[in-house]
Amino acid sequence: MTDFTMTTDADGVATILWDTIGKSMNVMTLQGWDDLDALVDQVLADDTIKGAIITSGKPGSFAGGMDLKVIAKMKEMAGDNPAKGLFDGIMNAHRIMRKIERAGMDPKTNKGGKPIAAALPGTALGIGLEIPLCCHRIFAADNPKAKIGLPEILIGIFPGAGGTTRLSRKLGAMGASPLLLEGKMNDPKKAMAAGVVDEVVPADELLSAAKAWVLSEPNIVKPWDEKAYKMPGGAPYHPAGFMTFVGASAMVNGKTQGVYPAAKALLSSVYEGAMVPFDTALKIEARWFTNVLMNPSSSAMIRSLFVNKEALEKGANRPEAPDQNVKKVGVIGAGMMGAGISLVSALAGIEVVLIDSTQEAADKGKSYTTAHLDRGMSRKKVTQEKKDAVLSLINATTDYEALKGCDLIVEAVFEDVGVKADVTAKVQAVTGADCIFATNTSTLPITELAKASNDAEKFIGIHFFSPVDKMLLVEIIKGKQTGDVAVAKALDFVRQIKKTPIVVNDERFFYANRCIIPYINEGIRMVKEGVEPALIEHAAKLLGMPLGPLQLVDETSVDLGVKIAKATRAAMGDAYPDGEVDEVLFWMFDEKRLGRKSNAGFYSYDDKGKRGGLWEGLAAQYPAAYDQPDLITVQHRLMFAQTLEAVRALEENVLEDIREGDVGAILGWGFAPWSGGPFSWLDMIGAPYAAERCDELTAQFGERFKTPELLREMAAKNQEFYKRFGPTAAAA
Repeated sequence: MTDFTMTTDADGVATILWDTIGKSMNVMTLQGWDDLDALVDQVLADDTIKGAIITSGKPGSFAGGMDLKVIAKMKEMAGDNPAKGLFDGIMNAHRIMRKIERAGMDPKTNKGGKPIAAALPGTALGIGLEIPLCCHRIFAADNPKAKIGLPEILIGIFPGAGGTTRLSRKLGAMGASPLLLEGKMNDPKKAMAAGVVDEVVPADELLSAAKAWVLSEPNIVKPWDEKAYKMPGGAPYHPAGFMTFVGASAMVNGKTQGVYPAAKALLSSVYEGAMVPFDTALKIEARWFTNVLMNPSSSAMIRSLFVNKEALEKGANRPEAPDQNVKKVGVIGAGMMGAGISLVSALAGIEVVLIDSTQEAADKGKSYTTAHLDRGMSRKKVTQEKKDAVLSLINATTDYEALKGCDLIVEAVFEDVGVKADVTAKVQAVTGADCIFATNTSTLPITELAKASNDAEKFIGIHFFSPVDKMLLVEIIKGKQTGDVAVAKALDFVRQIKKTPIVVNDERFFYANRCIIPYINEGIRMVKEGVEPALIEHAAKLLGMPLGPLQLVDETSVDLGVKIAKATRAAMGDAYPDGEVDEVLFWMFDEKRLGRKSNAGFYSYDDKGKRGGLWEGLAAQYPAAYDQPDLITVQHRLMFAQTLEAVRALEENVLEDIREGDVGAILGWGFAPWSGGPFSWLDMIGAPYAAERCDELTAQFGERFKTPELLREMAAKNQEFYKRFGPTAAAA
């Protein structure tokens, strides 16, 4: 059995069918390359074959990319020289695709050769587009759900199998930049408009259209193989091209702050490759791709944002339980969170009962879905039929009796134990014994809230992040008595609404808020110390954090911070460590600078709510010290404030899986994605150095940086988190 097979029809047109064994979507393997290579040789050697079509045996898709395990395999096979193994493997792929592209043409005259077309039934991503790009014409089925693009940059690498070189030469640097640098994916018609594919045809005419073209004796010489070729938009040494590359360099550094190696490598590959012959450009691309693959940042991003994320979405930590797909969900509370939960549930085809205390409030919650669908219609992504179907699934009401038949309740009312207890009792007076009750909370202990339930085994926490429809992470919290069926129900629901779940145990602030609050507090504490606010914010951005701690307070609101601080102080008493932070926060509250929502916070805002610079009054109240700390010190305070809490969460069994710690950190609050997450970052810098640096920070700034016992132990043994706690270690 092979992934590629070939048949030849009576007209002499060969069809190479890609159908990866045991996969719902094609992925390229090492054996797959060998199979494809052998079939291309057959096409070129057989005089009865006039040309070929490369297509897919998977309905609705062409290919999803490279099997990322291949990269690890190439490293292993190279032994002591993994870089050489990677480079040789990549160059072998280039050799095969260049063979397809040249198709037997005379190297001097460009005469002869056999036309080879790519026929895409649907989605073509990564290597699934790079192979078509080396074909002579790309046909795509008119499949609006299909995605065509090169999204590698989103997981820390870049298109390294010819996609970078071919697309930039086909479209020019400017035209290719959204697809290469942003990982933009288009439907077939938009891909054709962008110049990526050549023809879009009805799905039932895909192969016949490709065959007709193959038999039409077309010109198959690629533009870059013609002597007169000039790069669209100009090469780097052309006046127009020079400006493009200067602008691209500024854009890349502005967006990445220099912490993502793949973006810089991609741009370098395009820039250097544009000044040399095509085959040399492929070698340059391979070298930069090898450089990126050998960078620990790229390996960490691939592991967290692709391998681990996919494993969690597929139920890596789901307990044994029958299928728990949700058929009817009751959402209690039609505010921003409840409205968002209703929206994503209805979009997933789940029947929704949206309840609030007044019909006006319930209807307002449903209107959030209406507005979302109207925006989709204005962009021609949603039809009237789709809108009507989704809205028909939401019953906005004040009547708790409508909850009968619900198999899941998601309560999203005000963060108050008494209010939540009252709602729990009202709901459970109506719902059946098998209904799972989930409370949406970011801070309140689940075990405490479960006391209001008549069955604590069926009570669970589900922490959505705002805005619900945009944030990818959902934090599922197990109370002390939460049962496996409740966990399975929550995980299956999160999968239905196309989010990524992490499962944690019940402790104050759970996992995400436990880690993000120290980050915010450290930033505010530095303001009190006289550190320049601009230094704090820029230090965070240069770490790859999406928002500095002060801007993050503005976005989440100062009054929320005050509320959390008061509740935490009440719970911790004399052990409360953040009095210095409260001084700044409470002063801002008294000054009525509540953040973006009040158009006044740590930053200034205009009348339309547009954020300006840091508020001048901050410097007047907390003047900058004459001696400012160096950048690395500020960055380490911000990074270790978060990372040490992640380690403590693992140490205290709040986290049961470090994969959830890394994925949750990146998706939940944007923890430096280039690092792969807090545990990947610690593995990157090494436990011995981390423990040593913590000791230095503790001596200088206080006990909050004290090295956790687990980290101290691992430093002594020079251990790595993924080698000790990763899935491979767990399996062993």
